[in-house]
Amino acid sequence: MSVYNLSYCTPEKIPNEVLNYDSALEQMGIGKAGKLGILHLKLEHDPIFHKTSIKYQHYKVPLCIKRAMYLEETCPEMAYVYVISPSGGILQGDRFRTDITLTNSAKAHVTTQSATRIYRMNKNFGTQIINLDVDKNCYLEYIPDQIIPFRDSRFYQISNIKVHDEGTCIYSEILTPGRVASNESFEYDICFMKVKSVNQNEKLRLIDTAKIEPKKENVKSFGILNNYDILGNIYILTPKDKINQIQSEILDLLPRIKGVIGGCTKLPAENGLLIRLLGSFVGEIRNLIYSIVGIVRKNVLNVSFSGMRKI
Repeated sequence: MSVYNLSYCTPEKIPNEVLNYDSALEQMGIGKAGKLGILHLKLEHDPIFHKTSIKYQHYKVPLCIKRAMYLEETCPEMAYVYVISPSGGILQGDRFRTDITLTNSAKAHVTTQSATRIYRMNKNFGTQIINLDVDKNCYLEYIPDQIIPFRDSRFYQISNIKVHDEGTCIYSEILTPGRVASNESFEYDICFMKVKSVNQNEKLRLIDTAKIEPKKENVKSFGILNNYDILGNIYILTPKDKINQIQSEILDLLPRIKGVIGGCTKLPAENGLLIRLLGSFVGEIRNLIYSIVGIVRKNVLNVSFSGMRKI
C-alpha cells in the first residue's frame, strides 16, 4: 500500500472549529483518487551548471509543477517554480500536502500559477499542509497568490517552516473576502491558517494563527479587519545580523503605501520578522509583498527583485 495515503495528507490535530464540519461525503469520498494532492520537491545548487536545480520531484494531481525556470537576470542561479492545480482549487474533502526542501546553498522562488480557490462545500472541509525545510546558506521565497474562499467553504491550512539559523525563508499569505464580483463577500464558514517555524535544532521560532468565521463574528469590527477586506501575512526567517536593517527598511516603506496599513515586529529572541497587512485590494497587498521581498533580497543576497511573472 502506498505511503501517500489519507493519513499522510491529513493534518494532525485539526482544530475543533474545523472538525465541527466533519461528515461523510455524499459525493466522491475523502481520500479517493483526485482528492489527495501531493507535491515533493528537493532543490540543490548544481556546481556544474551554477544554478539551483530540482534534484527530486514527486507529485500527484491535483498538485503538479512544470520544470524550473530561471527568470531573474540579477540572480540567474535562482530557480523559479510554479505550483499548478489542474482542478482549479480545493474542493470539499480535498487533502493537499506540499513538501519542499532546499540544501547545498539552493536559491528558489516558489509561487502558485494563480489564486487558490476554496470551493463551496456542503459536506466536510478542505485542508492543506505546507512543509518547508531550508538548510544552511539556502534561500527560499514562498510567495503564493491569494486565497479566495467561496460561499459556504471550510478550509484549514498548517504551514511548518524549518529554517536553519544561517538560512533565509520568506513566506507569505493573502486572504480575500471571497468572490466579491459575484456578491460573495465574507460568506464562507471558516478559514483557519496556522504557521509554525523552528530552526535546525527544532527550537521554536514562531507560532501564528489566524481564524476567521464571518458567519459567527463581525470580521469588519474594530480590532479585526475594521474597514479593510484583505489580510496579508509575511514571515521572514533570516540570520539575526540581517534583522535590524530589514525591519528598518520595511518600517520606512509601510507609511508610504497608500491604501494599506500594516506593522512589522521582531519575533522573540530576534528569530525573524512578522509583517501584518490590511488593505482593500489584492493588487496593493501583493505589490507591497513584492517590495518587501526586494528588501530582503538586497540585504541577504545583494541582488534586486524585478517582480513576479506569471506563466
